[in-house]
Amino acid sequence: MTYQTLKADLDSRGVLTVSLNRPEIRNAFNETLIEELGTVFGKDALKPEVRIVVFKGEGPVFSAGGDLNWMKKSVDLTYDENLKDTRILSQMFATLNECPKPVIGAVHGAAIGGGVGLVSICDYVIATQETQFSLSEVRLGIVPACIGPFVISKIGATHARSLFISAERFLAPKAKEIGLIHEVVKDQTELSGAVDRLLGNMLQCGPNAMSVAKRLVLDLSWPERRIQQADYLEYVSKTLADLRISKEGQEGLRAFLEKRKPSWIGE
Repeated sequence: MTYQTLKADLDSRGVLTVSLNRPEIRNAFNETLIEELGTVFGKDALKPEVRIVVFKGEGPVFSAGGDLNWMKKSVDLTYDENLKDTRILSQMFATLNECPKPVIGAVHGAAIGGGVGLVSICDYVIATQETQFSLSEVRLGIVPACIGPFVISKIGATHARSLFISAERFLAPKAKEIGLIHEVVKDQTELSGAVDRLLGNMLQCGPNAMSVAKRLVLDLSWPERRIQQADYLEYVSKTLADLRISKEGQEGLRAFLEKRKPSWIGE
């Protein structure tokens, strides 16, 4: 399993460790990372020899969200080009969410924007206590649309409303309190130990039973949305594409890229 932006290693127990591998830019998203995440979770993880997936990030943080160069491209895309881009992004998150194998998230450093979306698709998440989280998109004049269905499913509407609107930064204890993650540990050494402990337990469980249990939860918690999945993926894709080409979205993204305050912030 060879990738440009990921590491994917399968051990003798059937544990597939998938690592975001762009540490020099804080594991930020670009077109290649999005495509390769779809491939590893939509194809490699489905192989019968894979029992459990461990999902983590190389370097100082789990994922800082969008790659600057990828974001620059969106500023100059037409609406139709942006819509094609956001549809691909939405489908990638849907593919990760639908992976039938148990996914353990091992999170450290920071998970910002789309990084929170990656946390949301994990079945069990362990994070170090100093890990920072933020749904920061509104600071750029856009919204966390493509990750929205998965984040809202995880933390509920009340927390999503407050965090989508405020772009507040918060630490792992609050992330656990609102249901985004499940366990908080002191540091990366304890993180590794906690993942091993959880794997030891899960490897004693029936592989098919775990997959059926995951499907059961998805079916019972998203019954109407799952029937109309194409509809809600199209809705969130159009929402972000609309905002990317809007006057405010253009100003917010350009201000971020130019390292200045957007026009809606006074002197």
